[in-house]
Amino acid sequence: MSPEAPQNRTSGRPTACIALADGTIFQGKGFGATGEAVAELCFNTAMTGYQEIMTDPSYAGQVVTFTFPHIGNTGTNSQDDETAEPVAAGMIVKWDPTHASNWRAEAELPDWLARRGRIGVGGVDTRRLTRAIRQQGAPHVAIAHDPEGRFDIGALVAKARGFPGLEGLDLAREVTCAQSYRWDEMRWAWPEGYKRRETPGRRVVAIDYGAKRNILRCLASAGCEVTVLPATASAADIMALEPEGVFLSNGPGDPAATGEYAVPMIRELLDGTDLPIFGICLGHQMLALALGARTIKMNHGHHGANHPVKDKETGKVEITSMNHGFTVDSQTLPADVIETHVSLFDGSNCGIRMRERPVFSVQYHPEASPGPQDSYYLFQRFVSAIETKAAG
Repeated sequence: MSPEAPQNRTSGRPTACIALADGTIFQGKGFGATGEAVAELCFNTAMTGYQEIMTDPSYAGQVVTFTFPHIGNTGTNSQDDETAEPVAAGMIVKWDPTHASNWRAEAELPDWLARRGRIGVGGVDTRRLTRAIRQQGAPHVAIAHDPEGRFDIGALVAKARGFPGLEGLDLAREVTCAQSYRWDEMRWAWPEGYKRRETPGRRVVAIDYGAKRNILRCLASAGCEVTVLPATASAADIMALEPEGVFLSNGPGDPAATGEYAVPMIRELLDGTDLPIFGICLGHQMLALALGARTIKMNHGHHGANHPVKDKETGKVEITSMNHGFTVDSQTLPADVIETHVSLFDGSNCGIRMRERPVFSVQYHPEASPGPQDSYYLFQRFVSAIETKAAG
């Protein structure tokens, strides 16, 4: 068997350990950085995009189990990061990463993780681990990588049990930008790659709760001149830029905690302006909270690039990319808000809009990085709403 072929090479002493809070132990082969990490454990069903997933700020405070077995075979490169550094605490895979075989590869996944201080664990029965996640509901976990295979199992279990969890935790403050900046890079296209927007566009302020770069690229490609502000920006900060629309980004953590400062700002915009507003993921949850709804913690959340969502107003089904552990409770939506989209997996809320105003949001990721391109039209809808308002 060639070195590039997927195989389990964890013979001999295990060099990595996974300890769940209930005392369940998995052992495997470590790669990437050494050390320990404690977080919430989730699983992702995407077949592509592991680099984008690891650098998605929405994964702050989480270790990601990849259900697709062949992770690492396309290597890593400098273009696919969704933010400057990986945000997920670590990754767990079935097979040890194979040698990169892709024309865009610049580095091997284990080397990329080691430089970024993130632990990888291979040689794990990820089907069994995924079942444990579904049964326990996103358990707390401690992972460790030691080349000598020396682990204090009891201490690792204790650390997993001591993890406070994501409920009540505001992580947007930890991943948001430190100061405002302009964004003009557009979506990747062959053969130019990423091009800069050079023509004037609609002025949009994007609130960064943990924004992915490809979301900002989609806004630029759809016709927006984007200015990004930190998560704690006030309504006055936003209006000082004279925007024609406001975008609320994705992000990690408990929406109710982030909402303590984000919701009053959004309500001030809703009450004092008639600006079009578009939200994604945590931004969707922030908008729903501002409109009077509530959010709840899901059993194990939605994480993947193959989630079917139904548009209740058109009957169309979109295959979407998702990453969220909290959801909007559709039973708490006020009368002036319509539920527009639902998950065909479990019926949970995936989109809302106001009845009489250009204010809408979705739970899933229409920029689809990674994932299908079914939902890019939402960026165009946002720009169309801005143009309609401008036309009077």
